[in-house]
Amino acid sequence: MNNFKVAIGSDHGGFEYKQAIIEFLKSKNIDYVDVGTYSKESCDYPVFAKKVCEKILSNEVQRGILICGTGIGMSIAANKIKGIRASLCGDTFSARATRAHNNSNVLCIGQRVIGEALALDIVDIWLKTDFEGGRHQRRIDMIES
Repeated sequence: MNNFKVAIGSDHGGFEYKQAIIEFLKSKNIDYVDVGTYSKESCDYPVFAKKVCEKILSNEVQRGILICGTGIGMSIAANKIKGIRASLCGDTFSARATRAHNNSNVLCIGQRVIGEALALDIVDIWLKTDFEGGRHQRRIDMIES
């Protein structure tokens, strides 16, 4: 896998998958920063979306992973931040495509929507896939402007 660092965050609805993904990252020797939440106690997902995105924008990490109940709230919150391209993925094809074509820097997952094994496969593929550039870069430039 590429040599990079990942920020990971969740709300209470994604806490269990956050813990599973952290174990996966450890097993692959991928450096990470856990920005919380640190329990299943009810909390507000925008707080953790912002923390992960700030780590990316400050260049402390290269990518981020956000988990909530559906992944939708995290995706909406993250995409409000300039420079973030967050993608909600519920299948491996989308995980590969969003890296290759959209150069997504944040992966969003819904704990209540997909199984844990699929979530880990999505993370694995998303982390391994490089941006293709070329004609896709023109489109990223249009989004950024």
